[in-house]
Amino acid sequence: MSAAPTTPRGPRRFGRPRRVFSQVLVMQLAVITGVTVLATGLFLAPLSAELDDQAMRRALAIAQTTAAQPQIAYSLLTTEASQDGPVQAAAERIRRSTGAEYVVIMDVRGVRWSHTDASRIGGVVSTDPSTALAGSSVMEIDSGTLGRSARGKVPLRDGSDRVIGAVSVGIAYDSVRARLLAVIPGLLAYAGGALAVGALAAFLISRRLQRQTHDLAFSDISALLTEREAMLHNIREGVVALDRTGHIRLLNDEAQRLLGLGPGAAGKPLEEALGEGRTADVLAGRVVGDDLVTVRGSRVLLANRMPTDDGGAVATLRDRTELEYLGRELDSTRGLIDALRAQDHEHANRLHTLLGLLELEMHEDAMEFVTEVVGVHRATAEQVTEKVHDSLLASLLVGKATVAAERGVALRMAPGSLLPDRLVDPRGLVTVLGNLVDNALDAAAGSADARIEVGLRVESRTVILRVHDSGPGVPAGDHEFIFTEGWSTKELPAHGKRGLGLPLVRRLAERQGGSVSVTGTDEGGAVFTVVLPEALRETPPGPQAGPDPPSEPCRPVGPGPGGPPAHAPSAKPGEAL
Repeated sequence: MSAAPTTPRGPRRFGRPRRVFSQVLVMQLAVITGVTVLATGLFLAPLSAELDDQAMRRALAIAQTTAAQPQIAYSLLTTEASQDGPVQAAAERIRRSTGAEYVVIMDVRGVRWSHTDASRIGGVVSTDPSTALAGSSVMEIDSGTLGRSARGKVPLRDGSDRVIGAVSVGIAYDSVRARLLAVIPGLLAYAGGALAVGALAAFLISRRLQRQTHDLAFSDISALLTEREAMLHNIREGVVALDRTGHIRLLNDEAQRLLGLGPGAAGKPLEEALGEGRTADVLAGRVVGDDLVTVRGSRVLLANRMPTDDGGAVATLRDRTELEYLGRELDSTRGLIDALRAQDHEHANRLHTLLGLLELEMHEDAMEFVTEVVGVHRATAEQVTEKVHDSLLASLLVGKATVAAERGVALRMAPGSLLPDRLVDPRGLVTVLGNLVDNALDAAAGSADARIEVGLRVESRTVILRVHDSGPGVPAGDHEFIFTEGWSTKELPAHGKRGLGLPLVRRLAERQGGSVSVTGTDEGGAVFTVVLPEALRETPPGPQAGPDPPSEPCRPVGPGPGGPPAHAPSAKPGEAL
């Protein structure tokens, strides 16, 4: 099933995109951009705090290293605060070597002994040093005389572990901010690259989606699905869709009816749903061709299979049962017309003969001639009706005998044949017998001593039907193939199909729990035997029927020199397929 043709594109308009690939592309770009911005923000927020923490820890480490030098504590106790004092010299040396903004050393009063600006030595510090002078370390971001900085403060102790002052080290906050700003361009570059890759991937995915959806809008897809469901479940043609693994993906109502499956068959493997046979082989693609004929139950189906791009297939099924019946009826009618045409010529010859006898005043000979013709026809009908009590089968055999006689084939009833009028499915048996007799007639026509022998025997409620012809027979290697749909050695008839009669015979027999087989004889020809259990209704209570009549020699059932009697039942054209 192909998708609907793409709707022609109109002029481009700005606004909300309608097609599937456009909407998906816009949504993907929006999601990718949002995720990129969110990830960048989530990365920058902790980065700023982390840089602040690193600066404060660095300042604290420098302060701790400075306070750990005993020379500074000794100089603080033994010298005066001055610009040229040993404490200032040591603090400046540490500041320059570590890159700190300042290193301030103070006494317990908060008086500076060192400072980056030497003029501030001797003055009191601008921030509260009480925590450090109390013996605790401090990390903070604060503003002082040199501006905002990351600070670390630690107590300064003498040799006896007494707090004699404090050390305050500052890292310029501008350097921390500079590090943060230096990271942002690289981070934005990575984010931009990720955004570009994501946008390209979204575009490629959208383009593929555009090809797969045939550039349709969501409303178009919804309408197509609605139309598909309405079409599949209302057309009078079966549709079966298979996936690449051979599972049934879709099964419309008509396919369920033709194949005898239920809605639960969808999703099952084809062989599990249908079983083994020609129908499964045709749908699975193991039998290839156009308009393949297969038989499912009592239905004749015409199947076509089309592979799909995803490795699956779509098969369509048409019910050809009625058409096949009509084709068979046409063949049968043509045969009957040919027989009637021959009978017309023969009837004219008889009338001419009778007229000549009367003109020659040979009245006794004329009476004997008429008596003989009428007697032969009456014997033909009586022989059939004595052995076959069902009117449909009797009519069929009388009609087939007429056609056989015109083709030079003698149709005989086998000795001991008897069929009571208690058939459960007379039309089914008419189909079986009609097919077998037609095949036997085609095989026997033209052979030496051409004949067909029909036997109908009853055992309890089982009907055993045998048809023996004098044709060339069936080779032993073909005994099984002749019951396969489409297998035939005959030329194609007017309706263009062969190889359906015997498969239908087997299906009808198996449907009633019976069987059909073919064998050969020493005399030549083929013998078809059909066993139909439970083919007769139970005998109603009452007087028991008498014993079967004794066997009698085979006699021809077909008409002799004369045509069919006026009172004999005629065969219904097309009763047999």
